[in-house]
Amino acid sequence: MRVALAQIDTTVGDFAGNVQRIVDTVAIAMADGAQVAVFPELSVCGYPAEDLLLRDAFLAAHDVALGKLTQALPKGIDVLVGCLEANPDADETGGRRLHNAVAHLRDGTCQIVARKCLLPTYDVFDESRYFEPFLTPEKNIVELVGTKVGVVICEDSWNDEQFLGRRAYAIDPVARVVEAGAQVVINLSASPWARGRQVFRSRMVAAAAKRHGVPMIYVNQVGGDIELQFDGGSIAAKAEGIAAQPVAFASTVTVVDTEQPWTEQLVEPELITMQHAACVQGIRAYIQKFGFQKVVIGLSGGIDSALVATLAVDALGSENVVGIGMPSRYSSDHSLSDAEQLADNLGIKFHVLPIAPLQQTFEEVLQPVFEGTSPGVAEENLQSRMRGVLLMGFANKHGHLLLTTGNKSECAVGYCTIYGDTNGALAPIADLWKTEVWQMSRWLNRDGERIPSNSIDKPPSAELRPEQLDSDSLPDYSKLDPVLRCLVEEELSVAETSARTGMPRAEVERLFRLVQNSEWKRYQYPPTLRLSDRCWRGRRMPVSHRYREC
Repeated sequence: MRVALAQIDTTVGDFAGNVQRIVDTVAIAMADGAQVAVFPELSVCGYPAEDLLLRDAFLAAHDVALGKLTQALPKGIDVLVGCLEANPDADETGGRRLHNAVAHLRDGTCQIVARKCLLPTYDVFDESRYFEPFLTPEKNIVELVGTKVGVVICEDSWNDEQFLGRRAYAIDPVARVVEAGAQVVINLSASPWARGRQVFRSRMVAAAAKRHGVPMIYVNQVGGDIELQFDGGSIAAKAEGIAAQPVAFASTVTVVDTEQPWTEQLVEPELITMQHAACVQGIRAYIQKFGFQKVVIGLSGGIDSALVATLAVDALGSENVVGIGMPSRYSSDHSLSDAEQLADNLGIKFHVLPIAPLQQTFEEVLQPVFEGTSPGVAEENLQSRMRGVLLMGFANKHGHLLLTTGNKSECAVGYCTIYGDTNGALAPIADLWKTEVWQMSRWLNRDGERIPSNSIDKPPSAELRPEQLDSDSLPDYSKLDPVLRCLVEEELSVAETSARTGMPRAEVERLFRLVQNSEWKRYQYPPTLRLSDRCWRGRRMPVSHRYREC
């Protein structure tokens, strides 16, 4: 059986576009000799559709699109596509209205052949909000080209107790379809990327093929959906090896023959290349899916804004990126020169809009209500907000989107100004720790200087007052980031964090208070590209609470 792994990029609610993309891809698959074409989970409506799934008109549009797709496909090929199905028992049982399903399309006919069994409700997922679980996965079998094929959907493969070392759900759908006679297992998936996720998935699929002794075919969505980045990474595996190396962050059609030996061994991609690809895809997808072309970035001469600008150029081209330098009376000479050097290296337009005159005006206007007080955080934050106003003004006037330049370390401890440097449509690096920002910046310079070396090497500073450095109030980032990883990504206690990192407990307590006290800022933060297993969107903390661990 020759199977096409159709790794495509869909857009939520773009029914006509998604249908056309599937039709075009089937034509490519047939030209490559495929007998079966497999598409990702919920390809007809796009994933994740979230509360659009609660709207009757959306569901009706989906059904119309599935009907059009059925009739538009060429004859002579079996197509498996992720779709929605109404749950006929919902009214009687009080269950959810929908099944997350798979349709088998062939020669103008459409038949639902599988329904999702395991519905994730952790991290960024909330599928039990919309879907009814299917409790008899052994029925998810269809005959294709004379072969009994077990069909499972995304999470259905994530319950292999032997591979995971634990069981998260009561049933294992993959084991069930194999026990029911499946000779091949196909998984239609929409699994977003995170640090180490693609490697883990590939190993999991390979382990299942070895355990069950049948070919495992895994087809995953690719493309960006606001914060979530889908990497594709579709793979076909047998006990002896894989059919071909997974392709990451690109739409592709890979045709494999289940009758041929698959002996290629998995080559694991370098993490930094995957992080870079996720950022680039995320920026490009966000800008294009909102109908924009150009972005603007405030360039401070520091490493964070330099990295965001470089990623934007990689995503959109230098002609679509504009940098703006906004020196204040406290800015060092090298801040502006480093920003200018970056713009020159990247070939982007660069404007200078000094805020010193604005500082003077703001001081005069606020003098009656600030009189008798000492300069402090209020004055410092005003500088950031002045810059935010200028950037938003430029973006509005010229039809650009503003990119936010904060990193995960600053966002964790609240070293960001609401309505200032948090302004923007998208935060590309807010899920990268500061140490990862340096690492990626040096990696981007591996073939020659793109980011000025001074921006990488100089001590971090917001330059909101004379001689200010981040180290005035925070530990060195090489010590801070491991602590924040423990507190934020692993949710370890203060005591556990102190023991693991060696940082004194009192300092860990102080940092944890900063994290807790900054939740309201993160609640208002722009959408952040998800690069870790514990991004801000997946970490659901109450904004207002009185729990204190220390």
